[in-house]
Amino acid sequence: LMRPLQGCRARGVVVGTVTLCLAAGWALQTPGGVSLVVPQPNINATVAQNILLSVEYSCRGVATIEWKHVTSWGTTSIVEWRSGNYVNISTVYKDRVTTFENGSIQLRNVGMRDTGYYFVTVTEEHGTNAYGTIIVNVYEIIYEDLHFVAVLFAFLAAVSAILICFMWLCNKSLHLFQKKTTHKLTASTTEEIELETIEC
Repeated sequence: LMRPLQGCRARGVVVGTVTLCLAAGWALQTPGGVSLVVPQPNINATVAQNILLSVEYSCRGVATIEWKHVTSWGTTSIVEWRSGNYVNISTVYKDRVTTFENGSIQLRNVGMRDTGYYFVTVTEEHGTNAYGTIIVNVYEIIYEDLHFVAVLFAFLAAVSAILICFMWLCNKSLHLFQKKTTHKLTASTTEEIELETIEC
């Protein structure tokens, strides 16, 4: 009775060992699956700039890269491509997107509508996935500041011109007033002299 039991145990050990070897071989074949690095997770840009959504991935097999733009209005697919094969760019982004081998994309001529979250998914052919997120903020502040500065400069120039005109008028009035006062003083002095002469 002991011998058959030992045979079953031996077979179980062999099957377990083979399973472990196969699992180890599969793990060595795809170590860690896909790795993805996002060096700049936050990007601030101004309207009409070109921005680079930079990532770096690595995997043993062929990878499929997909980028999506997520806002409060919904999710828009930007581009999907398989390294060394097809590139499928959404019609909305057709003339604005450039793809790179490392998984990065460039967006040209960004606008306020491009603000939001950008999700990248890298899928290896064996089914392993890696995900990354980049937050993009697009501002018009620089243009508003220039507009404000221009309006402020024009306002200050107008106020300065009005003050200069006012000072010139005040100076002219003062000069005329002094002339009249001097003329009156001269006339009254002459009258006094004439009166004194008559009295004498």
